[in-house]
Formats: sequence, structure tokens, C-alpha cells
Amino acid sequence: MPDLRRGVLFGVAAYTMWGLFPLYWPLLKPSGAVEILAHRIVWSLLAVVVVLAVRRHWSWIKDLLRQPRKLGLLALAAAIITVNWGVYIYAVNSNHVVESALGYFINPLVSVLFGVVLLRERLRPLQWTAVGFGTLAVLVLTLDYGRLPWIALTLAVSFGVYGLVKKQANVGAAESLTVETLVLMAPAAAYLVYLEAAGEATFGHTTTGHALLLVGAGVITAVPLLCFTAAAIRVPLSTIGLLQYIAPVLQFMCGVLVAKETMPTSRWIGFSIVWLALAIFTYDSIRAARATARGRREALAAVRAQPERSTT
Repeated sequence: MPDLRRGVLFGVAAYTMWGLFPLYWPLLKPSGAVEILAHRIVWSLLAVVVVLAVRRHWSWIKDLLRQPRKLGLLALAAAIITVNWGVYIYAVNSNHVVESALGYFINPLVSVLFGVVLLRERLRPLQWTAVGFGTLAVLVLTLDYGRLPWIALTLAVSFGVYGLVKKQANVGAAESLTVETLVLMAPAAAYLVYLEAAGEATFGHTTTGHALLLVGAGVITAVPLLCFTAAAIRVPLSTIGLLQYIAPVLQFMCGVLVAKETMPTSRWIGFSIVWLALAIFTYDSIRAARATARGRREALAAVRAQPERSTT
């Protein structure tokens, strides 16, 4: 039980930090979204290398180098997460925090659809109901925005594909982040050098505090990821599924209460439909997890009872 409690605390910490990201990125202005993204990549690599050095954990490198398929998957994951990070930073710094929160609200539904389309999984009736409500919500919000909510959809789809690729790669969080940021390091560093040569760089040309905040972008990327890893190995997947809603809820609150973004009635209706879809999805997931656990207990009890029958 103490290990489970620690796992839940790690999970809450990870999703809380992710949920409060909208408060951090505006502090990095006047840096643009792409410059912030480049610094995030560079300093994330440094942060995760420090973590690996402290843990003295380098043996995985030789094993990974012998597996080109995994390296290819991690390179693909790096490209996908670059899109996700870039769009998210742009969304927050251009006053679209609420729409970015929508992306992470509908992400579980997008992941379910990926399971159907790509992995040939079969959905239960309530899962189809949740996906239907999610689709309806996107239609309502499209009418509300007067355009397709492309920020939300890009974030949801890119993060869903990223998770799918990472699942196929099956590499630890710190190790994976190291490889991904190594892949992105050259273009990120080249872009920062270009900005410096063009006289458009902000790092070191504003205040010391601003420079430290750009460096901190790497730290706040690595720390919640490591907390999430610590949670994932200690708590059931169903619990992680519930904790994941902490981040978009906090993002939504940041958009409405801090950034003071407009929320007309039609937008509230759209988000209410999303929340209804997630409530149905969560209820079905919990019910299925309990049924699976009950089936395992009954099967185990039946196995244990067999020797007793054979001796009578």
C-alpha cells in the first residue's frame, strides 16, 4: 500500500506539472514559439543526461544500438513530439489555452479510435457512445470557433500517435527522451545559431532571469516525465487513466481563470459534451477493469481448487 500511495503521488505530481505548463510558457516572451521549442529540446537533453549520470545508467545504449527498428521508432517519435510541443507552445502564447486543453481532453478518445483503425481492436458499446459524443463535441466547437479546432485536433492526434509509437518501441522514459532529444539536437542547435547570427535571438540578450527560464524549459520537461514513469510502475493502468484528466482540467482553468479567454455559451456546450463523453468512457473503463480483475480471481480460485478435487 505505501508503494501504491507513492505511485499515486508521483502521478498527481506529473499531471499537475503538465497542467500548469500554460503558466510557464508566457514567461518566456519575447521568445517566439520555435525558439522556445529549440531551447526546450537542447536543455531537455542536458537535464536527462544529468539524471542518467546520477543513476549511472548507461548500459542500455549498447543494447539499443543493436536494435535499428527501435532507433527508427524513437526517431519517428521525436519528429511527432516536436509537432506536439511546437503547437502547444504556440497555442499557449497566442491565447488558445482552452483549445489546447480540449486537445488533451479528447486524446483518450482519439487513442481508442487508433486502436480500432490500426490495431483492429473491437470497441464495447459504451466506448462507441463516448466516441460518438466526442465527435459531436468537435462539430459543435467547429461551429463555435467558425473553423475546425485544428490546435486541439493536432495536439490530440500527435500525442495519440506518439503514444502508439512509444508503445511499439518499448523503451524507458529517460532513455527514450535521451534518444529523441539527441535526434532533434542538431536542427534545434542549428536554428539557435541561425537566430544568433541574424541578431534575432533572445537568449542572453534580455535579462538573466529570462535566460534561466529558457534553461528551465528543459528541467520542466524532464521532471514530470520521470514522475510519470515512477507512477506507471507502481499503480494500475486504470488509475493512470483517471489521473490523466488532471492536466487538461488545470489547463482549462488556466485558460478561463488566468488568461481570461472568452467562453461563450456554445463553447460551454461543446466542452460539456466532451466531459459527458469522458464520463462514459471512464465509467466503461473502470467497469471493464473490475470485470477483468474479477475474472482473474475466479480463474485463480479454480486453479487452486483443482488439487483438492483430485485428492478427494
